[in-house]
Amino acid sequence: MNTKLLMSVSAVVLGVTGLCLSFFPEEISNHLGMTGASAILLQVLGALYFGFAILNWTAKANLIGGIYSKPVAVGNLAHFMIAALALIKLTVKDAGSLPYLWVATLIYVVFALLFGYVFFTSPALNNKPAKV
Repeated sequence: MNTKLLMSVSAVVLGVTGLCLSFFPEEISNHLGMTGASAILLQVLGALYFGFAILNWTAKANLIGGIYSKPVAVGNLAHFMIAALALIKLTVKDAGSLPYLWVATLIYVVFALLFGYVFFTSPALNNKPAKV
C-alpha cells in the first residue's frame, strides 16, 4: 500500500478540519446548535486535529506498517477507529441524521480500515536496484 498517499490525504483532511475548528469555533457551534463552552471545546478539538495533521505530514516519507513507525500507525488507527465506531453508533441511532454526519462517518470508516490494514500488514520494501 502507498502509505505516503494515505498519510498525505489524512494530513490534509485533518489539517483543514483542524484549521476550520480553530478559527471558526463560534460559527460552527452556532450552525450545529451548540451552546455554552462548546466553542472552546471545538477549538481544542481543532488543535488536536491540526496536531495529528502535522504528525501525519511529517511522517509521510517514513516506512509505515509492521514494526516501522508503529506509534504513528497505532495512533492513527486508534483515532479513526474509535471515532468511526462512535459516529456509526450515532448515525444508526438517529437514522434521519444530517447528511454531513453521514459523510464524516464514511470518511472515518475508510481511514479506519486503511490504517488498520497498514497496522496489521508488513510494508512492501522497494526492491529496485540502486542507480549508480
